[in-house]
Amino acid sequence: MTPVISVSNLTRFFGSFLAVDHLSFEIEPGQVVGYLGPNGSGKTTTIRMLLGLLSPTEGTANVLGFDSTKQSLNVRASTGYMSQKFALYHELTTRENLDFYAGVYGVSDNHRVDELLTELNLEEAADRQIGTLSTGWRQRAALASAIVHRPRLLLLDEPTSGVDPNARRTFWDLIYNLVENGITILVTTHYMDEAENCSQVGILNNGRLLALDTPTRLRETFPGKMWEILIEGGEQDGTGLLLSTLNRIATVPGVFNASLAGDHLRVHTSADITQTGLAAKIADSGLQNIKIEASQPIMEDIFMSLVKGKE
Repeated sequence: MTPVISVSNLTRFFGSFLAVDHLSFEIEPGQVVGYLGPNGSGKTTTIRMLLGLLSPTEGTANVLGFDSTKQSLNVRASTGYMSQKFALYHELTTRENLDFYAGVYGVSDNHRVDELLTELNLEEAADRQIGTLSTGWRQRAALASAIVHRPRLLLLDEPTSGVDPNARRTFWDLIYNLVENGITILVTTHYMDEAENCSQVGILNNGRLLALDTPTRLRETFPGKMWEILIEGGEQDGTGLLLSTLNRIATVPGVFNASLAGDHLRVHTSADITQTGLAAKIADSGLQNIKIEASQPIMEDIFMSLVKGKE
């Protein structure tokens, strides 16, 4: 199967600043690939190089069989792109925006806009100016404009940033529907929970790709063990007690990392630590009334482990 995206040694400097550091990866058709990383990790720069909007300092990117630097027009003709800014004209209605982008892409199907309005549940907003719509509505309209030409590949750059949880869930439902219709999707995000929705997850930090694998495989290869620690009878003491406990547990031998998670703590230890052994170590540090439960690593745990492993 020919990869939709094939990247080799892709690198980009801005002056002396290394924004993207020698990336190499492939993406097969029919997947939702999450590109996970904090702001400034190189996600948007990668997408801009894939589209040919930015030339790499080193390396190559092949997208849909085209060299993204030498054949950028071919790449963009077959690729949909939804930027962080939602590139819509606020004074135009939703329908007028879609008509405009259909014209830009040379779409000859006169029914395509109406089809999209129905497919993305945008009929209610069809004749309303974009500037009067909520962020969630504008998000869907931006998605419609990105797929009006029926692209084979869709690049989404932090599409759910700034939208409410309900709008985020609705948007991910739309993403799944598009994949079922044959579109391959690369979506950047800094929301750890969104990465769980993806076929594969690429974890990026400081311009370096630390991992690219399925969520299941990333959990299976997680080094060490995860635990949840609760303070029994400490509800009245609030966050202060949790924080002081956190600081104490972080110094316990065998503990790699400890973090606050609502009303309890999540602790990452070496693989040889047992529940009884961890309890004994914590007791030796002077902490009492602690309840320990085994836990599975979540994407945030995986991200922090990979980042710390590279430091």
